[in-house]
Amino acid sequence: MKKIGVALLGLGVVGGGVWEILTTKREMIKKNEGLDIEVVRVLERNLERCKQLGVDETIVTQDIDEIVNDERVNIVAEFFGGVEPAKSFLVKALENGKSIVTANKEMFSKSWHELEAAAKKTGAGIYFEASCVGGVPVIRTLTDSMQANEITSLKGIVNGTTNYILTKMSDEGADYQTCLKEAQRLGYAEANPTADVEGFDATYKNSILSSLAYRKRVPVDKVYREGISEVSVKDIEFGKQLGYTLKLLAISKRVNGKIEARVHPSFILANHPLASVKGSFNALYIHGDSVDDVMLYGRGAGSLPTASAIVSDIVFAGGKDVHRRYFWEDEVEVNDDDFATDFTTAYYVRIAINGEDGALAKVAKAFENGKIGVKNVLKKANEQGDYLVLVTEETKESNMKSTLETVKELSCTDDICAVLRVES
Repeated sequence: MKKIGVALLGLGVVGGGVWEILTTKREMIKKNEGLDIEVVRVLERNLERCKQLGVDETIVTQDIDEIVNDERVNIVAEFFGGVEPAKSFLVKALENGKSIVTANKEMFSKSWHELEAAAKKTGAGIYFEASCVGGVPVIRTLTDSMQANEITSLKGIVNGTTNYILTKMSDEGADYQTCLKEAQRLGYAEANPTADVEGFDATYKNSILSSLAYRKRVPVDKVYREGISEVSVKDIEFGKQLGYTLKLLAISKRVNGKIEARVHPSFILANHPLASVKGSFNALYIHGDSVDDVMLYGRGAGSLPTASAIVSDIVFAGGKDVHRRYFWEDEVEVNDDDFATDFTTAYYVRIAINGEDGALAKVAKAFENGKIGVKNVLKKANEQGDYLVLVTEETKESNMKSTLETVKELSCTDDICAVLRVES
């Protein structure tokens, strides 16, 4: 039976979950996979945490060199978060011929090409299933299940925190701050929620998924980003009246030979499969030219779903004698011309208007002059004032911006209160 020695870097929530699975299910993995996987080294400063988990103190170290120079170690699994020291430790591991497993989407999305370069020198492997959508097998679906397809688009809910907040705002009519505090109380959101609510986490994941889908490096800085902190429950309610549900979406497409990658709040039709994804659940909607539409759904975060994906990668890597390569030397350099920046999409627009007669006609004329079709219109009045709510046909982002500048200058317009994209 093939023996695989594993080193764990960190025994926090996820690392502790991986330790638990690998130690309690060692015999099951032997039986099912024909692999004897043993944790032979642990990098951890908190010795009390090691004791709590039942880790033999003789395998614990605080020195990464002891791990990368240990001949018993075949695979290094990292659970630090952040770019450093995670990147440096994993590069060392790869340079010493150790395959790596990581769930660190920020580090991986920013350092993939460096890790790949180190792996090529020694033949080691890189595995990162847990970096995107937790325990849902999106990476392996893209790399191992859709080889017969040219993937033309990805669309997904890839952050559980924001999906929980937007679901609660929609279902209960509570405002953003109230829902954020509840998410923090339940442990869905960090004390500092910026990475989630401002879309950074989803952007890192979009970078990774798009790179795999299109076999082209899509750097983080080529992914357009907006978060949900400015979303109003008023717009969620108006959207519902028009038949839409609001989600923070990671979107990427091939459009006229260019890659378009973005993260932002988007209205989708209430009968779209992604609209039913509620709470902290995630889903990825993939379109391939042969298979058509595929949707993957499940828990996108949490210690055990993430640990499950990491252990899956450890087992997968342990069974490989030759490891996959993703990017070769001629694919590392990024050409700005490969990426679209002036997106084409439909829009939801909420406009505050005064009591001037003919406001709707004047606003409609401005959109007509901008060659933007209008599909739906609501006129709403409440104690805060009167609003026109419009859903447009698809148009270029630059065209929408210039048209809204014209609308803003109309005598009947008090303010452009909200502009949100609408995805089909």
